[in-house]
Amino acid sequence: HVQLVESGGGSVRPGESLRLSCLDSPTLGKSYCMAWFRQAPGKEREPLAAMYTGYGNTYYAASVKGRFTISRDDANATVHLQMNSLKPEDTATYFCGAEQDSGSWYCPLTISGGGEMDYWGKGTQVTVS
Repeated sequence: HVQLVESGGGSVRPGESLRLSCLDSPTLGKSYCMAWFRQAPGKEREPLAAMYTGYGNTYYAASVKGRFTISRDDANATVHLQMNSLKPEDTATYFCGAEQDSGSWYCPLTISGGGEMDYWGKGTQVTVS
């Protein structure tokens, strides 16, 4: 059973930073696509950043490129999303998701909106005001 658990959300002022964490599952293995998404009230879920853990390739949506960074802490089986220069429009619930069976090509597909994750966390709230 794969369980993803997000943490690190909170309330910050514009310009401040937050680091989100997603504790993943050993069941996923060493190579899979892990991605961060967000969903604001009344809006569709938006892919933000993705990493193919086998190679360390990273991919970003244009809306967050240069401000957000996805990384993985192998020792702690955790994928982070470092969010800098936060804006009020970044306010949303943030989710991590994992896709296990495809190759590295699935990550850029996910960022373009065409991928679906196999597993999801329950989300963590980020409020910027």
